[in-house]
Amino acid sequence: MKLFYKLFSIPLGLAAGQVAKKIFEQIWGMIDDREPPKANIEETTFPKVLAAAAVQGVTFYMVRAAVQRAGAKGFAHLTGVWPGDKRPEVE
Repeated sequence: MKLFYKLFSIPLGLAAGQVAKKIFEQIWGMIDDREPPKANIEETTFPKVLAAAAVQGVTFYMVRAAVQRAGAKGFAHLTGVWPGDKRPEVE
């Protein structure tokens, strides 16, 4: 069943990446009217590079987590089997 879930989750992950990219572009557009700076651009500031990286990272991980959770719940609803662990590991 977990292999079947992987086949189910791969397209969801690809779609999540595209959605996250669009969301990031919208958020960055509210912050700055220019393209988000890359780290190797000489004429930009260090804080702006770090801000763009932070916003992009948070956006991508939040969308990824939301899609993974929704995908797991949908898979469990369709199959009756939860695709991951039932509870966190105890250290």
